[in-house]
Amino acid sequence: MRWIGLTGGIASGKSTVSRILKEAGAWIIDADVLARAATKKGGAAYDAIVRDFGPDILDAAGEVDRKRLGAVVFGSAEARAHLNHLVHPHVLQMAKEERRAHAAVQPDALIVFDAALLIETGTHRQMDRVVVVYVDRATQVARLMRRDRLSCEDAERRIDSQMPLEEKVRVADDVIDNHPPEPDVAQAVLALYRKIKSV
Repeated sequence: MRWIGLTGGIASGKSTVSRILKEAGAWIIDADVLARAATKKGGAAYDAIVRDFGPDILDAAGEVDRKRLGAVVFGSAEARAHLNHLVHPHVLQMAKEERRAHAAVQPDALIVFDAALLIETGTHRQMDRVVVVYVDRATQVARLMRRDRLSCEDAERRIDSQMPLEEKVRVADDVIDNHPPEPDVAQAVLALYRKIKSV
């Protein structure tokens, strides 16, 4: 079993690379899916989030409203770090449980932990390899503006709230350049998949 960390930045194309790896045969564990489970009503992080961020971040059904919570933490690095502190340990624990369960069924599996905050939380140190999906800032801004219908200023503000991709690249074992057309990116991802499987 190989435990691969996959990360990138907003609008870098990480989801595309994750999908290509899944189609190639990798088992994908999506940190965002696990975070939603941890923060839903009854989830492992729910009570702590409501305690520390207040009931105003809940919707009418008592669930954490991600947009309301995002509005609270978006402008504050301290608030974002605290939210990650509440949620991420549960996400990592669930990921490890899923990894163990899958490895028991398929011992030679290539298991990919798809996590935007892989490096920020230090989780990359637990991976066998770290793969970073990279695009330059101008491409990131343009894609984010188009995808989310944002102004250039709003897109740059969202990108600035994350660790720069250049910093992530410094700790990567492998980098996927996501500038080329998708068929070319797919070829690079498949080549990396075969390389890792062959080690």
